[in-house]
Amino acid sequence: MSQFTRFGISGAAMIMSLFSLFSGNQIQVFADEAMKVGVAEQDITPPVGFPMAGYFHERLADGQIDPLKAKAIVFRGNDQQAALVICDLTGISVDLSHAIRTQAARKTGIPYDNIIVSATHSHTAPDYYKSLIRYLNGDKSNAIRSAYVEKLIEGASKAIEKASQSAGTAILESGTVEQKTPVAFNRRFVMRDGSVQTWLNLKHPEVVRIAGPVDPEIGLLLIKDSKAKPIGVLSNFALHLDTVGGLKWSGDYPFFVESAVRQSLGADVVSLFGTGCCGDINHSNSDGLSARNKTDVIGKAIGESIQNGLPKLSPLKKSRLSVRSNIVPLALQECSEQEATEAVRVMKAVEAGEKVDFLKHVQAHKMLMVDQLRNKEPLAGKSNPSPILATREWSGVGQSLPVEVHTICLGEELAIVTLPGEVFVNLGLAIKQNSPFRTTIIIELANAVETCYIPTQAAYAGGSYEVTNSTVKPGSGERLVEAVLHQLREARQEIDKPMK
Repeated sequence: MSQFTRFGISGAAMIMSLFSLFSGNQIQVFADEAMKVGVAEQDITPPVGFPMAGYFHERLADGQIDPLKAKAIVFRGNDQQAALVICDLTGISVDLSHAIRTQAARKTGIPYDNIIVSATHSHTAPDYYKSLIRYLNGDKSNAIRSAYVEKLIEGASKAIEKASQSAGTAILESGTVEQKTPVAFNRRFVMRDGSVQTWLNLKHPEVVRIAGPVDPEIGLLLIKDSKAKPIGVLSNFALHLDTVGGLKWSGDYPFFVESAVRQSLGADVVSLFGTGCCGDINHSNSDGLSARNKTDVIGKAIGESIQNGLPKLSPLKKSRLSVRSNIVPLALQECSEQEATEAVRVMKAVEAGEKVDFLKHVQAHKMLMVDQLRNKEPLAGKSNPSPILATREWSGVGQSLPVEVHTICLGEELAIVTLPGEVFVNLGLAIKQNSPFRTTIIIELANAVETCYIPTQAAYAGGSYEVTNSTVKPGSGERLVEAVLHQLREARQEIDKPMK
């Protein structure tokens, strides 16, 4: 029998299992998988002058604070393989996801359905949506923007390809650490009249209480090569990435997380940061007294927590990969002809420089988006203003969005879950609290941003910004939770079965 070099995924991936089953005089020995893991990154920084995303008006970048990147991790077992690439973008449209996954699948052999493209949600990242559609339609009249779209698709795909090529025998360690320094706060507040408003604080005379919790947990996966040298860290925390502002490209606070990781583990370590369920979480202290934490303060605080948590991680005890993906239809909200007409009127008023209530502006964008998603011939007409999140792949998709949920489970200790849209924190907590895995990392904004926000069913009753900026009907978030928990339970049962 082979000697075990460590209790984890290592050299020969533990050729023999830690247990044997006897049947009469026969001994049945079950083997773990020889899992391999690879990580890589690629630059996807746009040029100066490219539009910036994150708000409801066009703004052009005039410089760079730090580079934007696409960072990938590839898992390969005996029978399955999966890839996750996390991009410094505000969101991943279905059009971009499809382009990257198609190219990466062709180059690596990883099944399309097992490739996940996620965004960190940095608000100092490119507004690529309309440029991408023009590029996909063959319109390359704007050479600078077309060249960047090519760079974006190629960069994310190349990161997956490089991670796949570098995949080797790995030692994986996972766990969680609590973020004790307060950097994340629920941004929704219950008012005296029973409604909910976003971006207030407890000093406001009409505020009764904070409307929801935060998730203080940082999920961690440390990847080491066969010689126990760290090569990558996947970290996960629920906090909106809108802390920089201005007109310069920046990956926001994960850049400082990366600096902390590399300070502890080495300059070549790839630091992948996946945004947790933070649709109702930002960095503005709810007490109404404290100044907002700046980007470096937030990133360094999270980075310090990660540095403290890394030595306490536990090796994975069973090297078995289970990958699952499912389509979950989420019902779209309705858009009447009258609502589409009103949305066009509001958008044209904004374009004319008129002062328009912010939520009415948001509602107009949402209605035009719902219109294009539901109807092959939009009620607003094709010549009228289009929403920020214009779509090609899902134009006229119908009454529901066929979004995907994924689970990547590594042995009995760790599950990585990916969800579309900007998901409320309570939904992420519900998954974690009911997951049969010791550590569950939940990454939002994966493969589709067209849902926009995904509040809890109760939150729809309160209203305010996130509800206004949601394209799907109440109950959509709970459907995602149900689908994910079903996947996790199936995966756990599969992993617990002995392998012959």
